[in-house]
Amino acid sequence: MIIPYSRQFIDKSDIKTVVKVLKSDFLTQGPNVSIFEKNLSKFVGSKYAVAVSSASAGLHLSCLALGLKKNDILWTTPNTFVASASCGLHCGAKLDFVDIDINTNNISIKKLEEKLEKAKKFKKLPKILVPVHFSGQPTLQDEIFRLSKRYKFKVLEDASHSLGASYKKVKVGSCKWSDIAVFSFHPVKTITSGEGGVITTNNKKIYEMLLNLRTHGIVNNFNNLKKKINSKWYYEQQYLGFNYRLNDIQAALGNSQLKKITKFVKYRNTIADYYFDRLKNLNIDLPTINKNVVSTFHLFVIKLRTKNLKKYDEIFKKILSNGIGINLHYLPIHLHPLYKKMGFKKGDYPVAERYSETAISIPIYYGLTKKKVDKVIKILKRIIK
Repeated sequence: MIIPYSRQFIDKSDIKTVVKVLKSDFLTQGPNVSIFEKNLSKFVGSKYAVAVSSASAGLHLSCLALGLKKNDILWTTPNTFVASASCGLHCGAKLDFVDIDINTNNISIKKLEEKLEKAKKFKKLPKILVPVHFSGQPTLQDEIFRLSKRYKFKVLEDASHSLGASYKKVKVGSCKWSDIAVFSFHPVKTITSGEGGVITTNNKKIYEMLLNLRTHGIVNNFNNLKKKINSKWYYEQQYLGFNYRLNDIQAALGNSQLKKITKFVKYRNTIADYYFDRLKNLNIDLPTINKNVVSTFHLFVIKLRTKNLKKYDEIFKKILSNGIGINLHYLPIHLHPLYKKMGFKKGDYPVAERYSETAISIPIYYGLTKKKVDKVIKILKRIIK
């Protein structure tokens, strides 16, 4: 049996909660969706939350709600899943990237500031910046917020990895330093709803727009109708929206999982601490965690100290062949064929490129036993010299 790099944890209470919904009158959008939204916003400290079918859907809707349109510019980091960038392309926007910090693997604040100053001179400033809380460690959001005020761009946090994380004792998703944050509930994330995501914001207009766009652009709130017909049957499609709704089965599972999130994050941090202690003398670079940060450790990424890609591939295969599920998070977005067609090329973002030639995500998840963690450590020590 392979030890996966991550997986969901489902217990009897989760199953019981889902079965209860299956026996109810609601399977699509029912009472559990709004309950989940309220519980999520309370947990992170935001005013509003909108549940959606995935974090990718959430990023797309968020770009639309922030007014991103054709020929506007969106920036993100190359070290992320493609959805952080494709949300902009879906709106017809132009795309660019900011290289990462060599230590944290998050967006580099120094490089961001330099790029913004240069973009200002050429009048090519971004309308939206999508910082990514890579591996569950929050970016320096107060620094990004400071720059957003100076250079007049919107901040859309890709918080897919970081539900339960905090920076300076402020929960990710509170939107204290951003316009919108988006979370993922894919099975390998902190909690799961099978698939699904949630958007948080403190802006009422953005919140109402998200609700409309989530359901085909349909408006049925009397105060927002163009034609004032006060009737239960009347509604209007005012925007070109999507069917990006979360269903009641998923929301119920999410609610049950949310009750365990503190336990889940603590467990992941315990495993991380054990890795830090037992792998510190190995010929690798371990994650660097900033001060004032609580990470969810969605991922635990080690970096090999080799510049030889052939050697990296050899080590990667050996670890896999010993029953340890590992992965690369991520191949830099700009090196995918789609983005090469746009003119991006190798050498554009050297730190992210170098990272991808050395990085390996090793197993970390709730329920991973000490025996299995010891097996991971033993095999790593045997293979990595």
